[in-house]
Formats: sequence, structure tokens, C-alpha cells
Amino acid sequence: MSHGLLLSFEVTILVLAVFLGFEVISKVPTLLHTPLMSGTNAIHGIVIVGAMLVAGLGHKDTLTTVVGLVAVVLASANVVGGFVVTDRMLEMFRKRESPAAERAAAQDGGARGENKNKQEGPPSR
Repeated sequence: MSHGLLLSFEVTILVLAVFLGFEVISKVPTLLHTPLMSGTNAIHGIVIVGAMLVAGLGHKDTLTTVVGLVAVVLASANVVGGFVVTDRMLEMFRKRESPAAERAAAQDGGARGENKNKQEGPPSR
């Protein structure tokens, strides 16, 4: 197979994968998007390992190094973003205190913070 034919074959696969991925993701309901995002974190962890292997090859040229570096950066950003989104999703399911209780806790916490600096003991005269 010639290099030109191989390149056109790989670009065709890339374009089809982009369109297929967009169609699949756009059809996912909002409630399922975040759990699926946390599942893709594991997949992108594997992508990071593969990208580091490509970037660290001994017989590499400049293009391979640049593509490997870009893959590491993009996969890392995706993993971090996935964990942030998952954390925000889990925050929605935590029990919240009422606003009055939050204000009372904030005022009580401020008073405790002032008393922590003072020593406890008999009042001075």
C-alpha cells in the first residue's frame, strides 16, 4: 500500500469516527451524560498511556513527538474535566442544609474562630 493511499484511508476513518462520535453523544440524554463522562475517564487514562508511549519512542521524528505531546495534553485535559464534572454531579446528590441553618453555622463558626485564639481559663480581672 502506498503512503498516500494509507493516509487517505486513515483520514477517512478519522472523519467517520468524528461524525459517529458526534451523533452518539448528541443523542445521549442529559441525565446520562455525566455518568458516561466518568466512564470515559478510564478510557482516556489508557489514551494518556498510549500517547506517552508514542511520544517517548526511540526512533521518532519531530511530527511523532508533536502528535504524542498534543495527545498527552488533550487526553489529560479531558480526564481532569471529566473528574470536575463528576464531582459537580456528585455534589448535586449531597444533602443540603436549609439556608437558615447555613447562616447559623456560618455565624457560629465565626464566633468559634475568634475564641480559638484566646486561652480558656478563669476570666481575668
